[in-house]
Amino acid sequence: MSNPFGVHALVWTGGWSPEEAEHAISSTAAAGYDLIEIPALDPSRIDIADTRDRLAAHGLRTSLTLGLTFDNDINSEDLARVAAGRSTLMSALDITRGVGGEYLGGVIFGAMDKYPGPTTSAARANSVSVIKELAQEAAGDGITIGLEFVNRYESNLLNTVQETLDYLELVGEDNVVVHADVYHMNIEEDGFREPLMRCGDRLGYVHIGESNRGYLGAGTIDFDEVFGALVDMDYQGVITFESFSSAVVDPNMSNTLAIWRNLWSDGMDLATHALGYMKTEMDRARDRRVRGVESDLELG
Repeated sequence: MSNPFGVHALVWTGGWSPEEAEHAISSTAAAGYDLIEIPALDPSRIDIADTRDRLAAHGLRTSLTLGLTFDNDINSEDLARVAAGRSTLMSALDITRGVGGEYLGGVIFGAMDKYPGPTTSAARANSVSVIKELAQEAAGDGITIGLEFVNRYESNLLNTVQETLDYLELVGEDNVVVHADVYHMNIEEDGFREPLMRCGDRLGYVHIGESNRGYLGAGTIDFDEVFGALVDMDYQGVITFESFSSAVVDPNMSNTLAIWRNLWSDGMDLATHALGYMKTEMDRARDRRVRGVESDLELG
């Protein structure tokens, strides 16, 4: 089966006015993608009806992602912040439902920022409680909740596959999945294959990005290992390309992610290159798997 391929909206635009939404959505379709990932750091910026109509007009699926801040951090002992985070996530869920999305994920389990120290058991428990409630609300509409574990400079709660799997056990809801981002895995994991394989059927969303956030193949990530693992585990979910450059600025994200270098300026060239690269890597991984099976049969 062919995986659905997506692209992050920040390849195209940093805002989400009707004009910016049209540019991002139409460009995504023109580049040949199946899905556009819409950042919802500020859910109030998204016109639900307008976005839904534009997605339908261009025949695109969508996912929504966001990262919380310290002001609405559910990974906190401050109950006011936890309540604010709950409100933000429920608003994001309403938007996901309204635009016809099937996935809400990102760094939604806590603030996407550098913490001054490790989390606490009380803060973790607050995070788990809110995510459990969010998942239960989402389940009625068939919406999946994804937890994107990130590097230690962007979270003190979930930095690895195993930490995320352990957290999923605490949440205990079937529609909550692992959101694996190879950019962050490249920092925190010993490799790619074993952690991805360990996810099993709990892997529900994958971000593909280069080590320098630029063009795929221009950095140090071992994509043979990444795509080989996805093929060998029969992963059939969404694979989304994510890249950032100072050429496209989102006031809520660019500074948080330290996007200060201009790694590219032509979003269409970047996006079409990435789609071709990902499809080629998946095809190569499938070919290697077939050759491996045939070799085993010959040896047997």
